[in-house]
Amino acid sequence: MDARAHSSQEVLSTLQALVADDLKRVNQVIIDNMQSQVGLIPQLAGHIVSSGGKRLRPLLLLMSARLCGYAGDRHVPLAACVEFIHTATLLHDDVVDESELRRGKATANAVFGNKASVLVGDFLFSRAFQLMTRDGSLEVLRILSDASAVIAEGEVMQLLTSNDLETDEAAYLRVIESKTAKLFEAACQIGPVVADRPAADIEALARYGMALGVIFQLTDDLLDYSAEQAALGKTIGDDFREGKITLPVIVAHERGTAEERAFWSRTMEELDQREGDLEQAIELMRRHDAFGETLRRAETYGEIARASLQGFADGIERRTLDELISFCIARGF
Repeated sequence: MDARAHSSQEVLSTLQALVADDLKRVNQVIIDNMQSQVGLIPQLAGHIVSSGGKRLRPLLLLMSARLCGYAGDRHVPLAACVEFIHTATLLHDDVVDESELRRGKATANAVFGNKASVLVGDFLFSRAFQLMTRDGSLEVLRILSDASAVIAEGEVMQLLTSNDLETDEAAYLRVIESKTAKLFEAACQIGPVVADRPAADIEALARYGMALGVIFQLTDDLLDYSAEQAALGKTIGDDFREGKITLPVIVAHERGTAEERAFWSRTMEELDQREGDLEQAIELMRRHDAFGETLRRAETYGEIARASLQGFADGIERRTLDELISFCIARGF
């Protein structure tokens, strides 16, 4: 493991240690609320919930509450609610994308089938809304229900931009802000809301979450072309094979020659892919600095996220959230 990876892992470990007790309680709420008299539901839900995710979105909610000095209990079930929303979207995404691996494990749809995955995803969405309404806050309900609607819109937008090389960076960013960053934003907003902090603090942490979520997706899209499967936990080149138009593709296509653009049209729009095409795609991305451009865009959002934390008191919570920005960017190296 290189120094960057080691440092990044330390950041995540520090974050998890700061909220360890709360995270244990969140995990128990998740387990309790996965239960059903229909045996397939906890079996399938448990398959994906236990598949090795970082619990990053619940961690953000717990940490934002801690940053804002919250001393109650409402953040715990709400963090579980956020994880349920995330898990439900993963179940649906893997069906749409026809994915067979997630974090190195067989996806739920590969094991249990598409129908079961979609229906259990619906169950987890319903559980999330039950947890929201038990909290009793209309503002919390508004934030999380709005996020759920925007995430669904983002997934539809991604479906519409797939295989379409007319997609530009602005359209791509709208997709990832909706489908990924919106839940990061919502998780970070809940902390100051339950802590009854002023609107300026809620808005600042919303900006932080949105920027961090964009960074996370930018580096995820980069990793699809540049990481080993063991490190990434999914098959390299999935986005390429599906014809997903991500920033590395957009940059390489825009900067390419006529011959290179014809290659992108054949492989991404027509999905006429041949042996060696993925390697050629990666070479074209390197030639046109598509990876570097994607990382520079992530670093720009990193500056936005860091600026959003400036109004909060200095301490281990703020420093860890600041370091988390570097952690998310470092995933792309």
